[in-house]
Amino acid sequence: MTARVLLVATGDVMAYARRTSRPGLATADDLLAAVSRDPGTNPGVGSGGDLDANHGTDLGADLGGALGAGFCSDLGGDLGRGSRWDLGADLGLEVVTEDVRAEPSWDTSPATMLALARRVRTALLDEGFDGVVVTHGLDTVEETAFLTDLLAGPAAHRGGIVFTGAARPLDALSSDGPRNLASSLVAAADPALRGVGAVVCAGDELHAARWVTMVDATAVTALSSAPAPVLGRVVDGGAEMCAAPPPRPPEPEGEPETNVTLIKTYPEMDPVLLTAVVDAGARGVVLEGTGAGNVPVGLFATISELAEWDIPVVVASRCRTRAVPLEALPPGYGLAAKVGAIGARGLAPVKARYALMAALGGGGRQAVRDWFARL
Repeated sequence: MTARVLLVATGDVMAYARRTSRPGLATADDLLAAVSRDPGTNPGVGSGGDLDANHGTDLGADLGGALGAGFCSDLGGDLGRGSRWDLGADLGLEVVTEDVRAEPSWDTSPATMLALARRVRTALLDEGFDGVVVTHGLDTVEETAFLTDLLAGPAAHRGGIVFTGAARPLDALSSDGPRNLASSLVAAADPALRGVGAVVCAGDELHAARWVTMVDATAVTALSSAPAPVLGRVVDGGAEMCAAPPPRPPEPEGEPETNVTLIKTYPEMDPVLLTAVVDAGARGVVLEGTGAGNVPVGLFATISELAEWDIPVVVASRCRTRAVPLEALPPGYGLAAKVGAIGARGLAPVKARYALMAALGGGGRQAVRDWFARL
């Protein structure tokens, strides 16, 4: 039976073409045109499909005019659906393409992230797809992937959810985009990813959305899960799991609250910074602290005051920390818990922000505390 995979393309670096006769953004169909059907030369997808080696030449000519005819001027324009590609009997995939309007990844709004998360969920739960691949800029792919993971619910058990991107444009020398896309498509269709949740695929590696981060903006090896392990790899036309996935997050309750602020703390910072963002409408605050989850003592009175206002304050750390509550730390650490702060349970600050968005869908501060306790 042929697996059906939905490809949602948002543009960004994977779709950039700068050296062609008509610079612009490639559509989802254009990206698929860059995935060759020549078997045997790509170890990632084995006998199922290779990548086109467009070493800085005119992609518009190399791909039979596909790029010249198919460029978008605005990151895909309005939602376009319905194109279907048969990637061959070896891969056994039918790919349905969609192009969506999105900001550049360095400026992706929570509204766009939520729209992508909902599209993934609908495709798997209501439309019967076996997997979904979303192309996304690397700057914030970890954030969109993690929010999608938080909101996936039962959709995570229906099929693979794979985000991918590229460090180099489509027409660059040794572009990494086509290979990442080919690997992502076969991984999304593999039953091994059912129940795993959202992953990010690059360089034939599969990174759990909860663990992955961008660590290098200068190389194709841009992503890392360290100190957590790589979750899996794409080998011989499928996904080969290397480690157990992180636990599934609590089921989402209600609509996420997007007005959540992330503030980096520093010694002697003015606590008015916290009240200012709340006065501006923030429904929750994440503080990036230090060490095991420490924030300046001068903020304690304000954190306590916000707790009385039913405004949750979550404390994360710029360091790797254990996934334990603040109040479970040894004496002298996590003191903000005593004035009402909630620990991020080992999440990086930027991901704690999206977790707080999801948690606020279930109610106020107490609901957030209960939700993080199950994270």
